[in-house]
Amino acid sequence: MAKGRGFLDVQTPFFVPVWRRVVAVAVLTGWTGMEVANGAVFWAILFGSAAAYLGYQFFVAWEDPAEEE
Repeated sequence: MAKGRGFLDVQTPFFVPVWRRVVAVAVLTGWTGMEVANGAVFWAILFGSAAAYLGYQFFVAWEDPAEEE
């Protein structure tokens, strides 16, 4: 894909190390669990959706930005 993909583009050089991608998804998943435990359905859906989006972008659709250059 071309550079300058927009606001929701998370495939940046910052996330090239796998551990950063894992931590980002894990934090959002943990936060989703906390919101579910507190009964905050709206926030659980919001953070769960963000975790699912990042999980897809980081582990299914990932294209290494360094290889594109």
